Order: sequence, then C-alpha cells, then structure tokens
Amino acid sequence: MEVPAVFSTVLRAAGSGPSPSPSATTHPTVATLQDAQESATNAASWVEQNWSTWLAIGLRVLLILVIAAVLRVAVRRAITKLIDRMTRTVQAVDGTALGGFLVNVERRRQRSQAIGSVLRSVASFLIMGTAALMILGTFEINLAPLLASAGVAGVAIGFGARNLVTDFLSGVFMILEDQYGVGDTIDAGVASGEVVEVGLRVTKLRGDNGEIWYVRNGEVKRIGNLSQGWATAGVDVTVRASEDLDHVQSVLNEVAEAMSKEEPWNERLWGPVEVLGLESVLLDSMVVRVSARTMPGKSLAVERELRWRIKRAFDAADIRIVGGPTAAVEEEPVDPSAAVAAPSVLGNPASPQSEAAAPILPATTPAPSGAPK
Repeated sequence: MEVPAVFSTVLRAAGSGPSPSPSATTHPTVATLQDAQESATNAASWVEQNWSTWLAIGLRVLLILVIAAVLRVAVRRAITKLIDRMTRTVQAVDGTALGGFLVNVERRRQRSQAIGSVLRSVASFLIMGTAALMILGTFEINLAPLLASAGVAGVAIGFGARNLVTDFLSGVFMILEDQYGVGDTIDAGVASGEVVEVGLRVTKLRGDNGEIWYVRNGEVKRIGNLSQGWATAGVDVTVRASEDLDHVQSVLNEVAEAMSKEEPWNERLWGPVEVLGLESVLLDSMVVRVSARTMPGKSLAVERELRWRIKRAFDAADIRIVGGPTAAVEEEPVDPSAAVAAPSVLGNPASPQSEAAAPILPATTPAPSGAPK
C-alpha cells in the first residue's frame, strides 16, 4: 500500500534526529564577499554615471564665485579711486580764491567717505546677492518660495524698524545732496548749532553753550544752513533826530573804507560795507542801517567789529548814539532849590509882621508884653 506523501514527510522528519530545543535562536546570514563586491560595483557605476554632473555643478559654482569676487574687488577699487580723486581736487582748490566759495576740506573728506561707504556697501550687496541666487539656481533649487519669504521678511522688518530705515535714507539723501557738512552752522528745527559730524543715521551739532546735540536724520523736516554761499552782516545805528545825515554818512563811509583795507577783515568781507540809508525816523531818533556781504559763518564777527569801530568814530566826531526807537527825550537840568519854598517872616514870632498878625485878645485879658496898645 502506498504511503501518502504527508505521512512520508513526517516520518522522514522524525527519523532524521532529535528536534532542536526551543531555546535555540537563528542568526542572520552574514554578507559574503560576493555581496560586498556587488555593492561596490553598484556604487562605482552610480558615481561613474553622475560624476560628470557633479563636476559641471562644481565648476559652475566656482566660476560664479570667482567672477563675483573679481567684480566686487574691481567695483570697490573704482569707487575708492573716484572718492580719492574728489578729495585731492578739493585739497588743491582749498586756499585759493575759488576755495572760499567751497566748503572746507574736512567737510568734503567726510562727505566723500560717507558716499564711498554707501556705494561700496550697495555694490557688494548687489554682486554677492546675485551670485548667491545663481548658485542656488545651479543646484536646481526653486527660488520662488525663497524670494517670497524674503519679501515678507523684508516687509516685516521694514515696518518694525521704519524709524531706522527713515533715518538711514534721510542721511543718504542729505549727504548726496550736500545739504550741510562739517563746520556749517545750521538750524535743524529741533536744534541749532555747528555741525560736528555727519552720519547716515545721526548728525552731531554743537550748540552755542558748548552742548552736543544728537539729531536723528529722520526727524529733520527743514534745514536752515547759515554757512553756504555767503552771509550778510547788518548793523543798525540809532542817532538823535537832530544829527546831520551827511555828516553821519561820511563818518560811516570812512569806517567802512578803513575796515575793508585791514586784515583779516579784507578777507572776511566779500563786498563793500554799504550805508543803506534810514531804516526808520522817529520824533526823537532815527536809525541808519549799515550792511555788508561776508564770508559764510563770519557775519557775527563782522557785526561786532563794525559796532566797535562805529562807536569809536562817532565819539571822535561828536555824534551821540541814543538808546533806540524808544529813546527818552533829554530835559534841561532842574535846580534842586526850585522845589524849596522861600523863607517867610511870619515864621519869626518876634518880627513886626508876626506881631501884626497876632489875634486881638478880649479886654479882660491883659495884653501881652510887647503888644501894641
């Protein structure tokens, strides 16, 4: 009788030997040398297939970096040479007749350095930013989400630091337009004084009392520059209404002529000292205005010197300067004894006038001795 295949299989398994104990564990099959060779072969083939792509990407990135670095160095060097040429031109002009119409060397130097710094920073940002985007594009990275995120971040930073951005932009335009510089005397609205330092964010001013004002460029809404071009020195001289105008004018002309020939006033005066005429005429006084065009920032010194010289000249010419439009009218001196009453004879009781003015007493009362009977 034929044994079924299932039973035959069971019998063979039972007769082959004892079954393994339950505690026995099976270990994974150790990789053979043939498997390692196959893995190395696959890796080598993958590298062989992609090495040309890697090499092309690396060369492209290296070429972008080299071009960006060379272009950045060339642009920065060109900007530096341009700024140095501007500074040398100002130094050559300074001290000549034309130099008086220009700003001082320190102001031009700081302005040139500020402009150069801004231009170099902008050039570096544009060149290196463009290179970074090109490198990311070389690796086939989608730049649209990156640019969108950068735009959103820029808007957020702009709103958060809008005051800082406003100060920076205002400083850039102030420097580019040369609205003021070091050494200028300006009125910035919030403060006034001499400009000590001009920055892209803050301008330093020294006030009349020596204090330092730090003014943010974004807060400056208007600027009055008292040091650009030329200044005007004006002096008002108040004399008595009875003075001879021709004589007053001749004395003032002599003062102006003498002052324009002496140093250092001949350099600070950029025009003749002119007698403009009568500014006002009142009942007891009249005002004569004297004016002159001066070097920027020297008007106050010229005004003080003019007043000094005019006072000395008027004293020598016997011309009296009065107090101003509300000058008091001079009165004749009053005799102090005029307010004292003259002595009276009635003040002496022994005088005949005093006895005659004595009252008449009744008859019962004996008459005083010495009284008339």
